[in-house]
Amino acid sequence: MVHKYDYLVIGSGLAGMSFALKVAEKGSVALICKAGMEEANTYYAQGGIAAVTNLAVDNFEKHVQDTMIAGDHINDPEAVHKVVYNAPEQIQALIDWGVNFDKKEDGDFDLHREGGHSEFRILHHADNTGAEIQRSLIKAVKQHPNIHIFTNHFAVEIITQHHLGIIVTRYTQGIRCFGAYVLNEENGQVDTFLSKITVMATGGCEAVYRSTTNPLVATGDGIAMVYRAKGAVKDMEFIQFHPTALYNPGDRPAFLITEAMRGYGGMLRTLDGKEFMHKYDERLSLAPRDIVARAIDNEMKLRGEDHVFLDVTHKDPEETRKHFPNIYKKCLSIGIDITKDYIPVAPAAHYLCGGIKVDLDGQSSIRRLYAIGECSCTGLHGGNRLASNSLIEAVVYADAAAKHSLSVLDRYDFNEDVPEWNAEGTISTEERVLITQSIKEVNQLMEAYVGIVRSNTRLTRAWNRLDILYEETEALFKRSKATRELCELRNLINVGYLITRQAMERKESRGLHYTIDYPPQK
Repeated sequence: MVHKYDYLVIGSGLAGMSFALKVAEKGSVALICKAGMEEANTYYAQGGIAAVTNLAVDNFEKHVQDTMIAGDHINDPEAVHKVVYNAPEQIQALIDWGVNFDKKEDGDFDLHREGGHSEFRILHHADNTGAEIQRSLIKAVKQHPNIHIFTNHFAVEIITQHHLGIIVTRYTQGIRCFGAYVLNEENGQVDTFLSKITVMATGGCEAVYRSTTNPLVATGDGIAMVYRAKGAVKDMEFIQFHPTALYNPGDRPAFLITEAMRGYGGMLRTLDGKEFMHKYDERLSLAPRDIVARAIDNEMKLRGEDHVFLDVTHKDPEETRKHFPNIYKKCLSIGIDITKDYIPVAPAAHYLCGGIKVDLDGQSSIRRLYAIGECSCTGLHGGNRLASNSLIEAVVYADAAAKHSLSVLDRYDFNEDVPEWNAEGTISTEERVLITQSIKEVNQLMEAYVGIVRSNTRLTRAWNRLDILYEETEALFKRSKATRELCELRNLINVGYLITRQAMERKESRGLHYTIDYPPQK
């Protein structure tokens, strides 16, 4: 089946939905969701969204400097200024769509402070800000007559000149995107979605790791599709491991214990109850995430233990329950009362700072293709993302991409020469064990060799193993009907390869990329 829309938006998190809402007045929009609409990284973001709103004590330059320091000064300064200075306007857009941020009795925002921030500037909704944003935008999107939602649809490949029989390489100038081939999971058919403009908003890739706080839909689909289409991808080595995921073996994804809990006064302790962050950074538990995650990782390895503790037992119990109702409830469900007991925590893969390379308008290196949100690399984060900068980046760049794409929409038309998906000669694969076992292998490889601390030897070993898995999986894909599970495996291998290769190419320890072969300069 062939569908035609002015805009094809792949992904239903904050980036994809806010973009769709901003362009739908001028054109038809297809919004592709690989699962249900709530299954997006946005939904799981607890801490909040960073913006300078209290000008009595805060200012834009402070936020700029905090972002640059966290990113080890390899951020793109233009991207940093763009996000910071446009943040308040986009906060207002979220409020207009129905998002409720917590306020104090005097009507001002109840602002949190998180690691790496010099001021209280985190807007939030209790400890489930992402869920509040996601619910509000879902409601707005569903009410818009020009937005057509396709749940349980999985984008398999974007369509370029390659599908018209033209050889496309990484050196080909003017690669163009004409839409995407999308698997309808209900009937197993791959449909053709033709569009004038395509937007990748597929989120991150942290499901490539065994231990992750991300929903398991975060398989790097958009990044892998763009890479296979010969688009530019950068900074994939910068994977942020959240220092404090709830340690509860068997949980996948891991439950996130928000950074705001350390901003609230939570202290990290070893299993014998001793504090340890003073050995690593003068900011103690409020140091940036890469420092805290490496400190916890080091303590665990030194002591041969598989977690540490986060302690908020010294805080007022009523206040703790009020600020962190979901964390309180989750921990209580496994027998931990956070007002009396220490919380067992360990680092888990949380956020990708790299991705599809884009300019200040969200344009990728492939024409007619934009990338926004976590799957994009804007340059905002540099070597490490400052806490709560991700949601604001998503909505600021969605706005920029919407404005730019609306200004050029009339230049484009549908490419009617695109052939439909060819599944001739393929069979349904009944050996699911081939796929599920390979996914486990990718998870284990990345966890063991391309984690918080790396080395040339570990990276080489990961590279070699991934190469074998790549060859096996491509052979299986060519002879099998497309399924979501098989496509996700392909994508996981692609992003695992990109993370590993770009880690091998960075001959230094910088930001989130830490290697024992190139220790940081004192």
